[in-house]
Amino acid sequence: MNLTGHNLALLTSLSVMLEEKNVTRAAAKLNLTQSALSAQLSRLRDLFGDPLLIPAQSGKGMVLTARAEHLRQPLRQALQVLEVVVGDVPVFDPAKSDRTFVIGANDNAAAIIAPRLLQLVKAASPSGIRVSIRAIDPTHLAGQLESGEIDVALGSRSAAVNLSHELLLQEDFRMAQRMDHPRGTAPPTMDEYLQLEHVVVSGAANSFHGFIDDVLAENGHSRRVGVSVPYYNIVPLLLQNTDFVCVLPSRFLSRYQCSLASLPLPFEVRSFSLFSTWHARFDKDLAHSWFRQQLKLSALS
Repeated sequence: MNLTGHNLALLTSLSVMLEEKNVTRAAAKLNLTQSALSAQLSRLRDLFGDPLLIPAQSGKGMVLTARAEHLRQPLRQALQVLEVVVGDVPVFDPAKSDRTFVIGANDNAAAIIAPRLLQLVKAASPSGIRVSIRAIDPTHLAGQLESGEIDVALGSRSAAVNLSHELLLQEDFRMAQRMDHPRGTAPPTMDEYLQLEHVVVSGAANSFHGFIDDVLAENGHSRRVGVSVPYYNIVPLLLQNTDFVCVLPSRFLSRYQCSLASLPLPFEVRSFSLFSTWHARFDKDLAHSWFRQQLKLSALS
């Protein structure tokens, strides 16, 4: 018997009829009309090649054939098991979980989120849950999120269409320089900013162009970028020992307030947005939802 959705509904009706041995009572229990249930019984007889229930000699109710008697108990048990499976509500207890959550992020995003995230995870799961942070490869990210190889990606925008995402934080950009920079500590004018030598953070090899250059070009300006690096965490070491400057997110700069000066830019620039991105198939996954909530709390801290 092919267990399509239609046939599965027929088996549910059959189980009730086998227990009640009366089409009228079974129809009432199933919230069906007697004619509708009689039609189902006719269909079941065709499917099984057996009458299943036949009128009792007394005229009261029906009696089961040998095939129906053989089906009655196993069918009831199978449907009970199915009810448990369908009705079972999954739960997630971080204190009892040993799951590993994988985050895809660059070093800036990881530095913003990870410290508070690890505190929250450790408090909820002292010795069970583990967190892995790995670099993002944009060419494979969508597939890694779909497969669950990476649970959540952190980035400046949603990694791809048809992926779920949530804004974690927004902050502004500032110009960073060493404390004893020869230009002093006053906010730069536009002319002064353009005359300085700059560091840019870029994941592309040998790229000396960043989004700031696009902003400047829109207003007919250009700057000299003398150094390109792949990671944010390299920048403070460079600035502390040179006269280069760099545009960085304010929260990143706050970690270096003892060694770097943070100054407003002489032009308007969009704020820095950090998103969490994941595949939609994990939207309702309780463990995944819990972890995303910890990321959100980490961003607020």
